[in-house]
Amino acid sequence: MAVFQTACIIDDDQIYQFGMKILLREVDFSEEILIYQDGQEAIDALQERLSSGDTLPPVIFLDLNMPIKDGWEFLDDFVQIPQRDREQVNIYVISSSINPSDEDRARKYEVVSNYIVKPITSEKLLEIIAQHQ
Repeated sequence: MAVFQTACIIDDDQIYQFGMKILLREVDFSEEILIYQDGQEAIDALQERLSSGDTLPPVIFLDLNMPIKDGWEFLDDFVQIPQRDREQVNIYVISSSINPSDEDRARKYEVVSNYIVKPITSEKLLEIIAQHQ
């Protein structure tokens, strides 16, 4: 039985999306996987979920480098969502950047649970599951 009802991937790389879906299913991470190509599509869809009375996914995997609206801009918009609607959300920044300043910047957002350098592994997903059980 999956640990989470919903997980969300925000990343423009379709190969990464495909691999993440396989890994998430492999470890029985979530019942549903939402995928968005960029930060704008994601923030619009998440706000629509709230407008329709649905909850936000408890886990969001966020890339930083995307077209239209990048991960930083998504985070800036996401923190504007009322706390009561986002308090159960854990955002994991998943980036290919090994620049320490990116990690430091990401950790300044209280909604960011961790910064993980790509590629993510099933072991790392199992660690995330263990943190939430």
